[in-house]
Amino acid sequence: METSVSILINKPKEDVWEAITDFENCQNYIEAIESLEILHNPEDTLLGFKWKETRVMFGKESTETMWITAFAENEFYQARAESHGSIYTSRLSIQEEGDQTRLTMSFAGEAISFFAKVMSKLMSSMIMKSMDKALLKDLEDIKAHVESK
Repeated sequence: METSVSILINKPKEDVWEAITDFENCQNYIEAIESLEILHNPEDTLLGFKWKETRVMFGKESTETMWITAFAENEFYQARAESHGSIYTSRLSIQEEGDQTRLTMSFAGEAISFFAKVMSKLMSSMIMKSMDKALLKDLEDIKAHVESK
């Protein structure tokens, strides 16, 4: 199960990168994030950065622990979470397009447990439509924050 959405932001990629890596403050401008707790903040790198994030998803509060597994400064970061019998990978990437920046958020879920596999088969199309909507809302919140500066 994979999906991806993107948005154009009228700011340079460095401004967008600053916003998407501002974990300490993102709950102030991404509406769905209720709280964020930093669990591990390595010096001089994003690799291994770990946090616990509480969001409202599908009308319910959900808390997940995530960590960065790959990144390239001013290009992308990829995070992983493991929950409910599945492995989730999200990736935020930025790319200059003229005087704008394209911010893309990708999400993939891989069911590992038997129950998660069954639920994935039954619910995947409905879940993906909701995920697209939620991801796009996050991007719109980031865009509004970056462009307001």
